[in-house]
Amino acid sequence: MKSLSRLSAVMRKEVRQMRRDRLTFAMIFGIPLIQLLLFGYAINTDVRNLTSAVADEAGTHLSREFVARLSATQVTNIQYRVDTAADLERMLRSGEISLGVAIPPDFDRRVSDDRRAAIHILVDGSDPTIAGIADQLRNMPIAFDTAAKDREQALIEVRPYYNPERRTPINIIPGLIGVILTMTMLMFTAVAVVRERERGNLELLINTPVTSAELMVGKVVPYIAIGLVQLAVILVAGGLLFDVPVRGSIIDLYLAAALFIAANLALGLFVSTAVKTQFQAMQMTFFLILPSILLSGFVFPFDGMPVIAQHIGEALPITHFIRLTRGVMLREATLGDLPGALIYLGAFAVVATLAAALRFSKRLD
Repeated sequence: MKSLSRLSAVMRKEVRQMRRDRLTFAMIFGIPLIQLLLFGYAINTDVRNLTSAVADEAGTHLSREFVARLSATQVTNIQYRVDTAADLERMLRSGEISLGVAIPPDFDRRVSDDRRAAIHILVDGSDPTIAGIADQLRNMPIAFDTAAKDREQALIEVRPYYNPERRTPINIIPGLIGVILTMTMLMFTAVAVVRERERGNLELLINTPVTSAELMVGKVVPYIAIGLVQLAVILVAGGLLFDVPVRGSIIDLYLAAALFIAANLALGLFVSTAVKTQFQAMQMTFFLILPSILLSGFVFPFDGMPVIAQHIGEALPITHFIRLTRGVMLREATLGDLPGALIYLGAFAVVATLAAALRFSKRLD
């Protein structure tokens, strides 16, 4: 009986401690609910509304009819009309579109000639799922008039750019760089301030003239170098083991990675100032990593996600970094081709660092 009494006392103590630890208590309900929402809504293998552009050089009734039929499939979301196939290639390289439709000037003649492709569908092959979805359009009828049998046989050619062999490592590794750096950088810095407090080192900092901003920046900069070393390891291993190319500028890739690493480190520091224990810091890190993997376009096409999931994904640094890595490594894009992603990472790093500095207080409590 005494043993049961002592056991009961320990159990009551643990329950009271969890009730006082609001973050842990919230995670008990928050983590399963967030996972349920992420897996239930954000993961969608039935992709629709791929951002697309059309270059209709024929401009005939039949070509316009085909574009209307293409829109009716809901696989594509035709947002742009351009003049030539070269414009489509430029938009693919910059990541503005996932799919381009090129209709040649002699489209009407090609429809009745099964020896030549009547339509060329240009696909961003850096995302394997998008390339697979585009294949579904290969047998799509040309016109609404199903009685015109010759039109039904017109050939639609699908061209997967940047990865014509459709090798999975080429698609996966550029995105995996972002996932690996997110995991390690967040873990490194999420416990930084908390560790100083738990070890008593924060008391030493109180007696120094170091400002909050100087402390935050000082903790971030060494880890940027570590992150760049990790990037080098991934690139070398990816090249040697899986023959993953870096078609663009390696300098551009490192500049983008430096901004991304800084953004993740700043986010980790902000987490570190918001929690009280290293255990809570690890909980928050896990809470941030899961959406980063699922909502960034790393696994599932970004265009196929619900609108609210896309908004959340746009707020994550990894979403913009994956666009940069796939653009530079696979599409030979420059940073000038992807200015939005670069600006967002820089702004995120600055804002998160300032927020962490404002939250940090040089007090033991």
